Amino acid sequence: MENIIITDLTHFDNKDIVCTAGISTVTGQCIRPMPYLPIRECERLKILPGAILSGEFEIPADISHPHTEDRNHKKLKYLGPCSPDQFKEILYNSLSDSVSSGFGIGLAFKQKHIPVEHAIAHSIITIKILPQSVKIIEDSYKKGRIRFNFTDNDGARYWFWSITDLGFYKYALEHITELDSINDFIHSQGEVYLRVGLTRAHTSPDGRYGYWLQINGIYTFPDYHKGIRSY
Repeated sequence: MENIIITDLTHFDNKDIVCTAGISTVTGQCIRPMPYLPIRECERLKILPGAILSGEFEIPADISHPHTEDRNHKKLKYLGPCSPDQFKEILYNSLSDSVSSGFGIGLAFKQKHIPVEHAIAHSIITIKILPQSVKIIEDSYKKGRIRFNFTDNDGARYWFWSITDLGFYKYALEHITELDSINDFIHSQGEVYLRVGLTRAHTSPDGRYGYWLQINGIYTFPDYHKGIRSY
C-alpha cells in the first residue's frame, strides 16, 4: 500500500468522472489513479486537493509517454486531509523552475500545445509564480468559460490557457461576474503554486496535433479561498 497526497483534481466535459493525481509521500513520484474516479464518490468522501489516498498502484501494460504517471489502482481508500504545511511541502518538493524547464521545450507566447513528436518525460509539473502575474479572464469566444494568463520565472508570458482545476472552475463559472474579486484575492497572497498538465494527444479544429497545456491546480499561500476548496 502507498499513500499519495492529491495535487490535481480536474474536470472533464463528461461531468460523471474526474481526473485525480497525487504525489507519493514515500517516493515523491506523481501518480494518476486509473481508471478515473466517479465525481459522486469524490463528493461523498469530500476528496479535495490535499486529500490523502491509500492504495495499490501498478504500472499499466500500455503506459506511454508523456503520461507516465498513469497507474492502475486497487483498494483505494480515503484517509482524510493532510495539513496545509504538508500540502505546501509536497508541492515545493516537486517544483520545476519554469514551464520550459519542466517540459523540456521552449514555448511561444500564445502556444498552448506541445507537438507529439517532441519527447516529453511526464505530463504534469509544478511551478511557483508571482501572484501579481496571474490574471483570470472570461473567454470572449465562449461565454461562460474562463481562461488563465500568467508569467513564469523565466519571464515567459502565457496567455489564454484552459483552467481544469475542478474547484476553481466550478466556483469561477458560478461567479463569472466576480472575476476581479478572485484576481484580487490571488494578488493578495504571498505565493502561488500551479500544477500544469498535458491532455491526451488530440487534433485541434485547425489541424494542430499534440498535447494541450492546461492549469490543473491553482494553490495560494498562506490562505486559500474557502469557496473554491469545497463541494
